[in-house]
Amino acid sequence: MKITGVDIYKYTVGYAHGTYVMSGDRVAATEDGTVIRIRTDEGLEGWGEITTLGKVYLPTFPDGIRIALKDLSEALIGTDPTNIGMVNRIMTGTLMGQEFAKSPIDIACWDILGKSLGRPISALIGGVLNDRFPIYEAVPLAAPESMGEFIRERRAAGINRFQLKVGNNPMDDIARTRASVEAGDSETIIVADSNGGWSLASAKLALQGMAGLAVYVEQPCRSTADCILAHRGSALPLVLDESIVNHDEIYRAKYEANAVSVNLKFGKLGGLTNTIKARDLLQELNMAVSVEDMWGGDIITAATSHVAATTRPESLLMTPFFNDWTDGHVASYLPRSSNGFGSAPTGPGLGIEVEVDKLEHLFTMGRA
Repeated sequence: MKITGVDIYKYTVGYAHGTYVMSGDRVAATEDGTVIRIRTDEGLEGWGEITTLGKVYLPTFPDGIRIALKDLSEALIGTDPTNIGMVNRIMTGTLMGQEFAKSPIDIACWDILGKSLGRPISALIGGVLNDRFPIYEAVPLAAPESMGEFIRERRAAGINRFQLKVGNNPMDDIARTRASVEAGDSETIIVADSNGGWSLASAKLALQGMAGLAVYVEQPCRSTADCILAHRGSALPLVLDESIVNHDEIYRAKYEANAVSVNLKFGKLGGLTNTIKARDLLQELNMAVSVEDMWGGDIITAATSHVAATTRPESLLMTPFFNDWTDGHVASYLPRSSNGFGSAPTGPGLGIEVEVDKLEHLFTMGRA
């Protein structure tokens, strides 16, 4: 089997709850998403997705990703997409870094591999350990009472894991976190996520004020070094995310930062292949795992579900179904969550059928 072409689509992904607000006045109602299709000489197709969370969340942006995708796509023509090791070797030899552009290609190749074997991706990456797993929702940064009310409403729909957006004034963030904890019960899991938005001083104040609350704190500062300093002396469990971009950083997260969990994103690591490797390393280090990407719709939700389903139940801290948060429904709003739980599709590859006609009506950025 050989790759004969790659189609690159741009599409708009809207936020289902109105306006998404993060630290540092980062606000969005829609995001600029990219979907790719890999075509082969045997008629099999593979799908991948990468959707950023604006241009100042991580060091990438949509137009840059799509330009990199053109270079990578041209280099892969004639390659066997089921030889995923070779695909990644060619991508590495074509562009240094650019993991965000490599991610959807890697995911699409796994989709083709699964389809060629008639097996879901979950069966190829270890097998399903969670027939159904709890999912989380992000709570946009707002007034404390609004964030508490958001949690109460979503708990009524079955969601009981939440990632609070904090990272502004530490006194306000303490109040936000306390109101959110009070809106839950003893089974509610809450992560207060600064997205690196606090200064070192603000992070220290916030963690001191949250002492005693049943809450995880995620990425208090931009760098791992500052997160280590901010967390020093705190008993709150620490989660790292944006600053963890390779396996060396995972060891640092555990042995220097004393983190209990790392949030893995396909885009940061270059796709499904490296996410699985990092997930397995975290499990062997007795750390918790969160699995997701920056943003997205049905395609990235399907990829996430296969990783979540094959993660040890005791290790899985947080995973979202982004297609519940967004209107990025290019595969008939599948996979679909139910009462706060998700599961992985059982069909071959990603296990979803992308509506090609819908994508063709959107803007096609290029073909290789």
